[in-house]
Amino acid sequence: MDGQGKEGGGAGSESDVVARAFVDYYYQMFDTNRAALAALYGNTSMLSFEGHLVAGAPEIGLKLAQLPFEQCRHSICTVDCQPMPSFPGGILVFVSGNLQLGGEEHQLRFSQMFQLVPSEQGSFFVQNDIFRLNYG
Repeated sequence: MDGQGKEGGGAGSESDVVARAFVDYYYQMFDTNRAALAALYGNTSMLSFEGHLVAGAPEIGLKLAQLPFEQCRHSICTVDCQPMPSFPGGILVFVSGNLQLGGEEHQLRFSQMFQLVPSEQGSFFVQNDIFRLNYG
């Protein structure tokens, strides 16, 4: 993890461990079973995908399932995280990397931000998710 900083956000912290496990799981599922991603969101969750806002787990799952490509492979370059003192137990996660679409020669650069918040079941869910391709 590249998370540098104060208490709770550095390499080896609890936030760091949760963020890394989440990122590994999220992109593995995105690349192999996108339909399963809806379970990571809640009824109040929001996704901004290339500027298109979608709210609620069912709608987010539908948006991700209907993306105009079948095969995708993510390669993660950096993961940064910070605990959220204003939201106890919450973690802000920022990811940068490359993605390779099936049948395409060139990789695309992307950035994605997740706000993870504790669930009643003792785990985390994605409250906010912002995704952007990086051009140029």
